Parts: sequence; C-alpha cells; structure tokens
Amino acid sequence: MKAMMSATPGGPETLTLEEVDPPAPGPSEVLIEVKAAGVNFPDTLIIRDMYQFKPPRPFAPGGEVAGVIAAVGDGVTKLEPGDRVQAGGINGGFATHFVAPAAQVSKIPDAMPFEEAAAFMLTYGTSHYALKDRAVLKPGEALFILGAAGGVGAAAIELGKAMGARVIAGVSSEDKAAFCRDLGADETLVYPRELDKDAQRALSKEIKAKAAAVGRPEGADVVYDAVGGDYAEPAVRALGWGGRFLVVGFPAGIPKLPLNLTLLKSCQVIGVFWGAFTMRDPARNADHVAELFQWYTEGKIRPRVTATFPLENAADALKLIEERKATGKVVLTMA
Repeated sequence: MKAMMSATPGGPETLTLEEVDPPAPGPSEVLIEVKAAGVNFPDTLIIRDMYQFKPPRPFAPGGEVAGVIAAVGDGVTKLEPGDRVQAGGINGGFATHFVAPAAQVSKIPDAMPFEEAAAFMLTYGTSHYALKDRAVLKPGEALFILGAAGGVGAAAIELGKAMGARVIAGVSSEDKAAFCRDLGADETLVYPRELDKDAQRALSKEIKAKAAAVGRPEGADVVYDAVGGDYAEPAVRALGWGGRFLVVGFPAGIPKLPLNLTLLKSCQVIGVFWGAFTMRDPARNADHVAELFQWYTEGKIRPRVTATFPLENAADALKLIEERKATGKVVLTMA
C-alpha cells in the first residue's frame, strides 16, 4: 500500500510517500480500503511531536478516513467486506489502507460521498459533543464561535442552528464571513489578525454588540473557542451571566485567562476532548453519531469540502491548514 510517512519530527515538508506492507485486521478489527482522508489541525501537530499522543515512528498522520471494508478480523459480525464506512483514530489515515477497531467504524448513508464522509466525524463529533454535552446549548441562546470558518467552527455553526441557537461567527476575513453566512450564521464578526490591549477591548465590545443584535443584551451564552491565544480573554469578557467558554483548540497559542472573570460572571471554562470521550463513553458517543447521521440525512448538516488533494500532495493540504487559509474541510483522495 502507499502511505505518506513521518520518519522524523518536522513540518509538512518532512512527509514522504512510501510503499509499505498493507496491515492485516486482527480480532475485532476491520481493514478499510481508503477512498478519502480528512485533513485536520491535529495532523499538523502530531508530525511535529506537539500533540497529546506521540505514535512511534515511522507513522502516517491522519485520523479520519472513509472507504470500503476490504477484510474483517475474527469476531466481527456487524460489518462485512464491501460496506461503505467511515472511521477514525490518532493516526494512520494518510494511506490507501487503514485498520480500525470495528467498534469505532460506522456505516455511512448510501448517498454520502466518500469525500464528505471523510470530512464528517472529527469536526461534527467534536462540535456536537462540545455544544450538546459540555455547554448544554439551549434554543434561543447566543453562540459565539472563534475560528468559525475552519472545520470544527463550520460544523459548530450548523450544529448550533440545528439546536436552535443564535449563531455569531467570528472570522479573520470578509471572505470567511461570507462563507459562514452561507452556512447559516445569524451574525458575523471579522477580528484582526493580531490583538493589542486596545484591540482586545474593542473585540469584546463588538462580541457583546453582536449578542445584543440576536436578542442577548448581557452577552454571549456560549463561546466556542477554536483559536485561543489573545482572542480568548476578550471572548470570556463578552460572556453573559452564567456563560460557558468552550476550550476546543489553540492554533494562536495557549491562552492565559484572568480567573477573576469566572467569579464576576459566574461563568464556566470547559475543556472539550472529544477523542477521550469516545473511548470513555462509547455508548453515548454511538447515540451522538446516530443523531449526526440523522441530521445529515435530513439536510440539517453537510460538510463543506472546499479543497481536495491527491495523497502524494498531503504536504500542501497540511500547509493550507497550518497557515489558517482553509475554509471548511480539506480532504485527501486516493487514486
């Protein structure tokens, strides 16, 4: 099989296309012939040894695939060769074949393209868990999303609307704002690429103004932060009483928050680690997955795949993500 391999820590340019022996499924596992693989921000970290998990090298990055089951291991009863499926993991997805535990593999709707299936679970799974379980988002609440044009942010827009929230999309350009409005955002806000203290104060006031525009004059009820850095503090300051601040990611850097704000607003700072949740509570995650596919079938959500690359050009796809130039989802396709 072919795989884009990481042999040494480094950036996207360190990946090389290799011919390696195809894996065989063990007990309770399946072998997937990969048709498409999602590209996500954690992939840019794992190849630099900056992610929570550090697989032994050499390894292929990529934690999200869609394809057709090629073989099943002993004990697998609910899946069979030929099934159209999606699956995920920590790594291994940037390859023509992928082995996954059967319990972590889901059949996909017949009408769902492989590119959309490969762009589906990580972003929608993360955002669904964040908004439903961690924030307990309620109809009519104001949801402000930092990094709203990215993969998880775009999913959060659609899911927020599906849950009845008023969605404010925070982005870094007018083009991204237009993309978010097309997804259904009620309001958009373009923030500067860099923030000094004055710009932070201005951003906080602007978020509050947008929250008032959607009927929540005290501020946002929920902030979904997929950016971090200097953007986190003004977003917390823009929360209303009893607000919830979701820590989803920090490509702009790990923020430092003045915790007195949590006291003054009686607000919560809540971590979102969807991958660990799927392993700790697989039954509830299965319910989440079923709901997501139901919403997909009903047309309430749909991945926006805005760029595709062949497997051998995985470095270009990763650079697009790393440089925060992507809107929606980026996907690799297999020849």
